[in-house]
Order: sequence, then structure tokens, then C-alpha cells
Amino acid sequence: MRIERMQRNHAWLVERSSPARTGLVLGGIALLALLAATGCGAKRTMRAPRVAVTVAQAERRSVPLQIVTTGTVEPVQTADVGSQVGGVITRISFREGQDVAAGQELIQLDPRPFRAALGQALGQLAKDEAQWRAARLDAERSQKLLEQNLVAPAENDQAQASAEAFWAAVRADSANVASARLELEYSSIRAPFAGRTGKLNVHVGDLVKAGTSDPLVTINQVQPIRVHFTLPQDQLPVLQRYLAGDPKVFASSPADSARGSQGRLAFVDNAVDPTTGTVLLKGEFANRDGALWPGEMVAVRLLLAVEPNALVVPAPAVATGPQGPYVYVLNPDSTATARPVQVKRADDVTAVLAGGLQPGETVVTDGQFRISPGARLVVRRAGQGKRP
Repeated sequence: MRIERMQRNHAWLVERSSPARTGLVLGGIALLALLAATGCGAKRTMRAPRVAVTVAQAERRSVPLQIVTTGTVEPVQTADVGSQVGGVITRISFREGQDVAAGQELIQLDPRPFRAALGQALGQLAKDEAQWRAARLDAERSQKLLEQNLVAPAENDQAQASAEAFWAAVRADSANVASARLELEYSSIRAPFAGRTGKLNVHVGDLVKAGTSDPLVTINQVQPIRVHFTLPQDQLPVLQRYLAGDPKVFASSPADSARGSQGRLAFVDNAVDPTTGTVLLKGEFANRDGALWPGEMVAVRLLLAVEPNALVVPAPAVATGPQGPYVYVLNPDSTATARPVQVKRADDVTAVLAGGLQPGETVVTDGQFRISPGARLVVRRAGQGKRP
């Protein structure tokens, strides 16, 4: 249209101009027409911008079959240490937060009242034992005299009953001695097992009551230690399939994921919780380095098995469309073609494929949603040297 308009202007000028002026005008019009034609051709030959993408190669390698979740650290044993007898605290033999051994003394109550009670019980036992021995001798003599018809049967019966009564008193005194000795032992409060002490709730000079529900100190066993976590019930069949293979459990703090701990699966609950639809599991860890702390939230990885020679790609390479999962495969001419794939399983990092790709093929891992049919790609970062 632009050229036609210039041609009409040219005819009008020819009618109204001199020959010299007409020549100049014709030359200008020709130049304008050439520039216009050149501009139109430039527009027609302009190339579409290339799409920058990130790629990686499909490969075969061993892939762990694992379940990733979160859990909570708990001690294997915990004890709220109290006192079985009442008394005044005279000595505290540990520091708060200290590791203690099984049987180690923690708190000493004033032992003097318990020693006095034990001495009194021992004295009563000695007295009744002496009376019993005398009564026994009398009963033996009475029995011999009865055999000779020198005493009446009633007198002999009384002697025998007196000996039995003193013997019963001796047995009761022996029990009192054992009880007094036990109370003296209880005046020294000891650790029931090896573990780490918590906050101390009493001080020297405090009066401790017997059997109080308030703990004097709490001890947690932290070596070994356990992590409890749950799995959805739909993952229970996979767990049962590999349970006989002694699954491994890995736990790490979110703040220090590089410092992980390895343990074993120690417990699987015998029922699914109907309120949550989950099953409870526990992993046990040696925890020799003290990395796991009771009550701490940790990332848990349950390793069920390792699948050898699996075909894998990075998980971001797999997209889902109306026809199912697919990937973009990089062609030699720097274009990409969408190809359907069969995904066996996937997590946030890796997708394990059952088919659709061959090892060594290059797939787009980032930027695939900007790809249009026939678009040329520019590889922003080659991932051939990086394992998916």
C-alpha cells in the first residue's frame, strides 16, 4: 500500500513538474521504495528468541527405595526420680545435666533416723530370739517329761505354744529389721539406670516427703536413643514387603542435616491409628556422639532397599499433562520434543522411570514450560556431569 501511494504521488508530480524536477522526484521515489522493500524483508526474516533451559541426562544407577518423613526423638527409658522415704537432704552428688551411671548416688537424705530405727529393730530381734531359745528349751524338756508321764499334757501344750509364739515374734522382728535396713538404703537415692540428668528440683536442707509425685530430678537414657515417626497406612504394604530385610533408619536435625545418624528399625506398631490413619514406627540409634536430643524434631529417612540399575532422571524434568507424565527430550537441532514416560516412583529429587527414555538421552529440567513448538533452545547449564 505504501508503494502504491508513492506511485500515485509520482503520477501527480509528473503532470505538474518540469522535466528536471521530475527526474529528481522519480529518483527519490525509487530510493524510498527500495528502503521500504528492504524493511519489509527484514521483518519477515526476524528470528524468534531462543529459550534458555537447564538439562540433564537420563542414566542407570542404584537407587534407594526410601520413605522420607519427620519424627521426634525420645529416650529409650525415662525416670522421674523420687524418694521412697522422708527426710532432710544432706548431700547432692551430681550436677544438673550430668551423665550418671546406673546405681550412682544422686541425693543423700539424713541417715541418722534410719540408722536408729534399724538399731531398735535389731535390739528387739535379739531380745525375742533369746526368749525364743529359752522357750524352745522349755518345750523340749516338757516333751521329754510328757513321754515319761511326769507332766500333764496341758502343761506340755502350753510350753509348746509359748515357744511357737516367741518364734513368730522372731520372724516379725526379722521383717522389721529388713524394713529398717531397706529404709536406710533408700535414704541414699540412686540412679535407676545410666542416663542424663535434667533440672534438679531440690536443694540441700530441703525436707523430702516419702512417695511424693513431684520428681526430685528426671533422668533420660540417651545412649541408645529412639526416634518415633508415623507412616500413612497406604505405605504399609511397601513397608511389610521389605520388613524382613532389616530396614535402616537415618535421622538428622533440620539445622544440621549433614550430621546425620544411622540406626535400625526397632518397632512397628501392631495396629493403624484409626483417628489419623497412620502406623507408629520407632528407630533406635546408638547416639554415641549425642547428636540426637530428646524432644527434638528431626528429618527421618527410612531406607527399605536399594534398587540396582534403575533408570532415573531429575524429578523436576517430569511434568504431568492430560495424557499423563512426560518429559522434554533435547534434539540434535536444539529443539525439544515432548515424550510420554512411565514413572515407577519419585521423590523431590529423583524420578525412577519404568520406560519412555533410554540412558544417555538429554532431558530438560528447567524452563520446559516456556518451550513452544519448533522453539530453539539454549542450554544454560549442562548437567551431564551431575547425577540426578
